[in-house]
Amino acid sequence: MSEAARVREEMDGNVLILTIDYPSRKNAIGPGVRQALEEAIERAHDDKAVRAIVITGAGGTFCAGGDISNMNVGTALDGRDRMRRTHRLVRLMARGAKPLVAAVEGWAAGAGMAVACACDTVVAAEDARFVAGFHKIGLMSDMGLPYFLPRRVGVGRARRILFYHEVTGAAEGERIGLVDFVAPPGKALEVALEKARFLAAEAAGPIELTKKILSEGLDEALADEATFQGLLFTTRDFQEGRAAFLEKRKPNFAGG
Repeated sequence: MSEAARVREEMDGNVLILTIDYPSRKNAIGPGVRQALEEAIERAHDDKAVRAIVITGAGGTFCAGGDISNMNVGTALDGRDRMRRTHRLVRLMARGAKPLVAAVEGWAAGAGMAVACACDTVVAAEDARFVAGFHKIGLMSDMGLPYFLPRRVGVGRARRILFYHEVTGAAEGERIGLVDFVAPPGKALEVALEKARFLAAEAAGPIELTKKILSEGLDEALADEATFQGLLFTTRDFQEGRAAFLEKRKPNFAGG
């Protein structure tokens, strides 16, 4: 992975801090960042010195979403394979042994919102903002967000967030269950580390097995997501949505 897109790793006692650092794309998740996160979390699951993981973003932004400039998909099968690779990270986060805490400053948009929701605990700064926004480029939400979001906020609220691109602040997020703890501006990582240290001191077995129970049904949801998103990658609406995003204009969707 190039110097421009990386995931920094740092140990704080027995807590591993993973920092998405992709400044030119506001920490957007492309193949390189996704693979780096996956490999780091996989190593952490095999490392007895790591008892908990914190995921955050550099430069005051958690993650601005998927790296749309890299979304070049030819066929529905290509799209499904792309999603299956992405889902390896989702499964590691949701079903892996180690608890994960998201430390959200600034925007958690699209794929960034999905990564936060895949964590066991979400800590957000008071001025943090969450938005899905996948439909703006002709895609459905992915990276497990259709599974995780309704389990946090309920199906009705999830529909509002996903269909209407509603922006949710930290205080409202805490009220509806999207956010677990609110921190002062600039202090999300500090509070997230406190929560991660608490989890790291707990017995590991109960946390691991509870995560497995709470993620029941995930495989079925991800299988549908891979198929559906794979199809959407091939539509004219996605091509229009992607072009409009890159050209910084409003898309003109035709329904095809």
